[in-house]
Parts: sequence; structure tokens; C-alpha cells
Amino acid sequence: MTLRSLRPLQRVVRRPALVVACAFATAAAAVLVAGCSSARRGEPLVSAPQLSPDQQRGQIVFSQRCYQCHPNGATGIGPALNNKPLPAALVKTQVRKGLGSMPAFDQQHISDDDLNALASYVAVLRKS
Repeated sequence: MTLRSLRPLQRVVRRPALVVACAFATAAAAVLVAGCSSARRGEPLVSAPQLSPDQQRGQIVFSQRCYQCHPNGATGIGPALNNKPLPAALVKTQVRKGLGSMPAFDQQHISDDDLNALASYVAVLRKS
């Protein structure tokens, strides 16, 4: 190596605070990037709630009729269901009448027993 090729290195060595600051910034960026990712991505943070047979039936109805617009009770095409303290009677009215952009589901599409099970399952979604 010639003296001329060492001059850029000498300039950097003369500024140790700059070297330390760059090293610290690089390390901090690496920690932040690593901290933002998760090995648990896609896994629920809480265990799935234990469902009664009626709620399991409601879950099936939900997956057939509601999931497309309210995935897992969250916001999709339709609004979130899992963050609203709706009483069962209001859930049933919404399903039967189809207020707003939601379509109505009559007894041919969702029986009264299935509607009761669905309302029970939606209540479980709010708690989990």
C-alpha cells in the first residue's frame, strides 16, 4: 500500500466520534429491523376460545355467510364485529334486515336456530 492510498483511512481515523456514531446507528437500525419482525407471524397471540356446540355451529354459519366481508370478525369489506359491544338482538336484526350495505339473510339462508348460534359466536369473537 502506498501512502496516498492510506490518506482516506487516516481521515476517518481522525474522526473517531463519527466512526462510533455510524457504528451505533447501524447497530440500532439492525435491532429495530429485527424487532419489527416476528417468528409468530400468523399465529394468534392468545389461544382459541373453547366453544360450546352452539357456538361451534355459529362458527360454521359465520364462515359460510359472514367471513367474506368480516374476516375473523375484523374489518374487511364490512366493518369489524369484534370491537363492538352489540347485544344479540341487534346482531340478529342486522342479519335479518341487512342495514346499510350489508345484505339481508332471510330464514331460507340462515334459519332461526342458526341465527341464534351465530349471535352467540359473534359474542365470543368480541371477547377474544
